[in-house]
Amino acid sequence: MALEPHPDRGGPGTPLLQAKTLTKHFPLGGGAVVRAVDGVDFAVMKGETLGVVGESGCGKSTTARVVMQLIPQDKGEMLFDGEIVGGKDLTLKEYRRQAQMVFQDSYASLNPRLTIEDSIAFGPTVHGVSKANAILKARDLLQRVGLDPARFAARYPHELSGGQRQRVNIARALALGPRLVILDEAVSALDKSVEAQVLNLLADLREEFGLTYIFISHDLNVVRFISDRVMVMYLGEVVEIGAVEELYNDPRHPYTKALLSAMPSMDPDNRTMEAPLTGDPPNPINPPEGCRFHPRCPHAQTICSKAKPALVVTASEDGTRRAACHMEIPGSGHSRAPSLEVAA
Repeated sequence: MALEPHPDRGGPGTPLLQAKTLTKHFPLGGGAVVRAVDGVDFAVMKGETLGVVGESGCGKSTTARVVMQLIPQDKGEMLFDGEIVGGKDLTLKEYRRQAQMVFQDSYASLNPRLTIEDSIAFGPTVHGVSKANAILKARDLLQRVGLDPARFAARYPHELSGGQRQRVNIARALALGPRLVILDEAVSALDKSVEAQVLNLLADLREEFGLTYIFISHDLNVVRFISDRVMVMYLGEVVEIGAVEELYNDPRHPYTKALLSAMPSMDPDNRTMEAPLTGDPPNPINPPEGCRFHPRCPHAQTICSKAKPALVVTASEDGTRRAACHMEIPGSGHSRAPSLEVAA
């Protein structure tokens, strides 16, 4: 028995994944909660790579785990190809056949007691594929990710390098024939030469298998290389999202601008002489009122501490660029906001 390919129910115009007000709070006791993900909205189109960036603690990895349903959301819902994840038409088991995840720690992600081929074959056997066919699939995928099955299939994780283990994790993620692959810091533990090889492998696999990626990373240069669109998160919220080159060349949110200005430059005449951003992110247990970035924002005004800015559409080539900043909302009350007459 082999796994049947997944049909494209909604057509190319329907987002593969659509998250609506996803919320995940972690209780601490005494009524306090950590607002790890706080009302996040985004969509991932079929065949694209959505990069996700932000400081440590902004909610990137928690968002990934909620999308993968490793942890359930407190509020909100997800649509996968137009169907509600976990609903009667798309059970969690069926959803997980179509969505897989590659983690940062390539060694901890693998069972040390299973050989490489058994690790890759495990998922298909759980979903009803015969052991013999699952092993054949595992060996084919090892070949696809650049590992000779004759040399690597019978090895154990401790016998492989970090780059080789991450290739195994990628092969394992592809074993069920998914449509969406979530990569959470999947190359950050690798040295640069191996990182480049894995990134090129991911690009080739996306073309070969028609995959859609959510790519989470701290490395803004890597995100720019691999992504079609980028989503910027700050303290559990989305502050900006748009096409990669538009966002990198013309950031609309002050936090995005600060994040990009912190990128190291190879040009000795273009050194960063002053820190682009001062202070630490506020406490996610008790975030600031209004815009959560306003205590660190050089353009903050009274309206920023009183009213939470909506994630609004800004001027862009394709109309998908959005930013959550009062300076982008017509008539918001910020001195740099466009007037309502201009917006009209």
